Amino acid sequence: MGQAAVGDGDLPPPARPVTVRRAVVLTADLLFGSNLRGALISSGYEVAITAEPVALREQLAGEPSPTLLVDLTDEPLERVAQVSALREEGLLAGVAVLAYYSHVEASVRDAALAAGFDLVVPRSRMAREAAELTAGVARS
Repeated sequence: MGQAAVGDGDLPPPARPVTVRRAVVLTADLLFGSNLRGALISSGYEVAITAEPVALREQLAGEPSPTLLVDLTDEPLERVAQVSALREEGLLAGVAVLAYYSHVEASVRDAALAAGFDLVVPRSRMAREAAELTAGVARS
């Protein structure tokens, strides 16, 4: 019996390009940030956590544009102002902004939405649904 010739039809199909999804978490709370990182990594995200404006600017650069998760539970109005300044500088072009706040601070939610944040949810919801919320806001 003869051996079959190896031809192009015997090669495996080319690999599909892997879509990299990036998220940057702006928080000083490393414990909650680590929880978010774990949830997002298990859903296929590359995740960076920072509390520093300079590091944040570096993380926002690059491709693909990340989703920015912002902690509004600590110094919320300062965080809203930081993100607003980044938006005015054009550093948030193509970046979806998702924030979480203390559920008793409804005025913080209102301020963030007025500043152009894409989605603002209570911290408890972020703890339960981080990956789903991040994917949802990135698609919108």
